[in-house]
Amino acid sequence: MEQKNILLEIKENLEEVVQRRSSRAKSLWKELIQQHPVDIADFLGSIDKEHLKKIFVKFPKDLKFEVFQELSDTLKAFCLSFMAENEQVDVLHSLSVDDLTDLFDYFSDEELKKYLNLLHKRSREKVLSLLKFHPDSAGGIMDIEVLSLIESFTVEKSIKILQRLRPDQEIYRHIYVTDKSNKLVGHINLEDLVVHRPKERLSDIIRKNELVVQADEDQESIAQRMVHYNLTTVPVVGTENEFLGVIPAETLMDVLVEEASEDVQKMAALAPMRRTYLETPFHKILLGRSGILMVLLFAQSLSVYILEEYMYLLPLILVPFITMLISTGGNASHQTSALILQGIASGELHPSNLSRFLRREFLIGFSMALILGGTAFFRVYLRTGSLLSSFAIGLILGLIVLMAVTLGSGAPLILKRIGIDPAFSAGPFLATFMDILGVLIFCIILSTLVSRGLLSI
Repeated sequence: MEQKNILLEIKENLEEVVQRRSSRAKSLWKELIQQHPVDIADFLGSIDKEHLKKIFVKFPKDLKFEVFQELSDTLKAFCLSFMAENEQVDVLHSLSVDDLTDLFDYFSDEELKKYLNLLHKRSREKVLSLLKFHPDSAGGIMDIEVLSLIESFTVEKSIKILQRLRPDQEIYRHIYVTDKSNKLVGHINLEDLVVHRPKERLSDIIRKNELVVQADEDQESIAQRMVHYNLTTVPVVGTENEFLGVIPAETLMDVLVEEASEDVQKMAALAPMRRTYLETPFHKILLGRSGILMVLLFAQSLSVYILEEYMYLLPLILVPFITMLISTGGNASHQTSALILQGIASGELHPSNLSRFLRREFLIGFSMALILGGTAFFRVYLRTGSLLSSFAIGLILGLIVLMAVTLGSGAPLILKRIGIDPAFSAGPFLATFMDILGVLIFCIILSTLVSRGLLSI
């Protein structure tokens, strides 16, 4: 009876109690916060919402959460509307899953979207504050505005949530499922919600994720594995398996296009352009392209130096064939490097089949050396009529082709091993190196044959 009288007196003097200016008001306030949370919740339900708000915001933090759990769902929704965001996160986490899902029915669609995101806000903020994601990492490209469900939700509740959020929230075929602490536990498919009974829990129908990626993983590696497993989405997690977001098929396509564009530019000895060609400043393109070509031009001067050193020992009749030899070597190396770069980019080449690939390429290179060397033999014989000269050029071309295939297949793998993009091994860099090597092989073999008296100058 005394308790009822106290609450009745407080109700009759609400404004005074809220202001707490008199000793009597302070005494009544002290009596109020000492009541059981259930009684306080009943009291708040009996007064108007304006005074409820004024009283509730002044409760101590612990009491506020205890009272919140005892309020009706209607009043819980009302109190959430004026609470600070950090308090909203805390009270939502304090509710049981069943209470939480019941409360969802009292939210507007916009509020439902907001509070679902808040449920995982603390975990996400903790991870995002610790990690500085690189733009080309999973964390840099993931979609964080994605719906996830909690494993204790029923099929029926999950469907209601999806129906209400569908116009505003991106929903993928794979819907990822977490525990209440936002730890990723698996996924369900959209069709699972159709074929299972309404009262079944998601934890009973959950599927294992085929691929889960860390937030700091490189986007190219992720794209390769998504293609390998034929996945349209992949979940991104933090260091403690916190669900952070999803990499969808649209982003996968963007990554593949971006990586392919970068590889093409690197194969052309260009620094990758972050913007489109027309958006990139003229002077930046000019300096980038002319600068690398100047470097390669000076490198190519080694060929001139080698020719100058050996010129007096070379048969003049065979010198015109040098362009045929070095261009064939450059073409063979570029052809080989393109194949291995495509294999690396698609994920077809990996440590388990690398030795098989190298053996196969060596056999192909040896066979090509015989075929092209024989072709060169007949080409030179038709021009010179000399069997020995034809044999020399055929041998030189065969060696150049064999070296080109070896370098074309080995250089990308070596660069990848030391942490350099293998695409740099193709194009002008490899072609320039093969030009120099081709000239060197040409001069050494012909000068050796001349010095032994087998060919005349």
